[in-house]
Amino acid sequence: MHAYQRIVVRVILLLTCLAMAGCSSAPGDYDVILRGGTVYDGLGGAPITADVAISGDQIAKIGDLRDFRGTDEFDVSGLAVAPGFINMLSWANETLIEDGRGMSDIMQGVTLEIMGEGSSMGPLNETMKAQLLNRQGDIRYPVEWTTLGEYLEFLVRKGISPNVASFVGATTLRVHEVGYDDRAATAEELTRMQDLVRQAMREGALGVGSSLIYAPANFADTDELIALVRAAAEYDGTYISHIRSEGNRLEEGIQELIKIASLTGAPAEIYHLKASGKENWHKLSNVFDMIEDARKAGLFITADMYTYTAGSTGLNATMPLWVQEGGHAAWVERLQNPAIRERVVSEMKQPTNEWENFYRAAGPENILLVGFRNAALRPLVGRTLQEVADERGEDPAVTAMDLVIEDDSRVDAVYFLMSEENIRRKIVKDWISFGSDAGAPAAEGLFLESGRHPRTYGNFARLLGRYVRDEELISLEEAIRRLTSQPAANVGILDRGELREGFFADIVVFDPDRIADNASFEEPHQYATGVRHVFVNGEQVLENGRHTGATPGRIVRGPGWDGWL
Repeated sequence: MHAYQRIVVRVILLLTCLAMAGCSSAPGDYDVILRGGTVYDGLGGAPITADVAISGDQIAKIGDLRDFRGTDEFDVSGLAVAPGFINMLSWANETLIEDGRGMSDIMQGVTLEIMGEGSSMGPLNETMKAQLLNRQGDIRYPVEWTTLGEYLEFLVRKGISPNVASFVGATTLRVHEVGYDDRAATAEELTRMQDLVRQAMREGALGVGSSLIYAPANFADTDELIALVRAAAEYDGTYISHIRSEGNRLEEGIQELIKIASLTGAPAEIYHLKASGKENWHKLSNVFDMIEDARKAGLFITADMYTYTAGSTGLNATMPLWVQEGGHAAWVERLQNPAIRERVVSEMKQPTNEWENFYRAAGPENILLVGFRNAALRPLVGRTLQEVADERGEDPAVTAMDLVIEDDSRVDAVYFLMSEENIRRKIVKDWISFGSDAGAPAAEGLFLESGRHPRTYGNFARLLGRYVRDEELISLEEAIRRLTSQPAANVGILDRGELREGFFADIVVFDPDRIADNASFEEPHQYATGVRHVFVNGEQVLENGRHTGATPGRIVRGPGWDGWL
């Protein structure tokens, strides 16, 4: 079926839902009524005081419902009632396997986790399945799926509180066909990668996601990415990217994304837009101009962000890509070769435009160690790379290599790279939405074995508390729009992201005067406060700030899903 035909089918289905929701209801017909709240529609309009009724999994009625009754009723006067928030960059793919409640995000009102930054949980071949099993850390699970769609179905069968969606990862596609080598894909490999994209799109993927600063993703050239995105565009898919550089070659990274959007016709989004490294902070103005000029020219270019000045990734981001070619085991083996170690240390300390060097961009004193597989190294959580190096009497670059070897992992770290002024400048841009770039753990159990970036527990509450209420950078209705209808529209979701009769009842009720992030870099496992109630597909998962244990989360499918036909 052609793309426009699929859209027509979806619109017909949506109109049918709206018509059903608009039918008159007798008293007692509603499952839930939220009474007297300040209702934000998600579109950015001024709020109204109204009641909101839920029947089944849908929003049934919005208005004056004093003559009607619900099986469950909540007085939410003085509270904001909004569509559930959308996390545009979630790494909840493993945390939801361990704990389907998605606590850190549910406590902030997030009802949809969108995954797939470069790597996705499918498609997998047998070698990739074995690697996924062998590289697991504290969270252990069987790999009972092959395709991305099968993974999402696995999550839902297990039971999850938030909804889930995913891009198919360009890195995953490359590993599936090319492996970890630094070379171009052959014509036959690229054709198979395109076919895998098409399969993922028919299963409901939102598009193609890339993460181009890392090996082996960086080994793909622009033409390879264009080919993959063209396959997704056949199904109205989106291209979303951690661009090839957020630092010394930031503008060039933006140009590549714009080129891909221009040549494929696909909408394109920039993951966690930023200017990394103090010497690059001034580039953000030019980046804004580049994006806004592309938008004026008719391209659909958007971005997302998190509300902190620090990023988080592994110590692999401190080392050149050539030493990581071949995959994790090859990388660790090379790091034990004295000649290679000497070369790596030299390159880590030298300015370069050839790779994204977080060692220089942050400096070892600004690299906070937060996650290890090896229990013997966990006392180092919360200390900087410089502090650990000083204790060991080593050069910090040497310590970085040693920690990777000792932990047999990339070692999770937080990097202080951005400016607070630039955070504020991004927040006021109306084409930027929000993503945590983190999992959705609970502040309990095995999750406490590792540190976390505080964005894990506070990204969305921090926006609404600090930047909206306290600093008044943007209005509350605008912030809600950019947490709801805007990201939904960006990825082609038609029936969520708004408080509208007939839409799915993903709803958050929160106190605008009290919502706040509480997590810090020193104490990251702290839930946000101020969210009272959360409903997912009409079922309550948070009641008066406490999780109900309900797991009504579903797969949110992209526009190419076969099920629309």
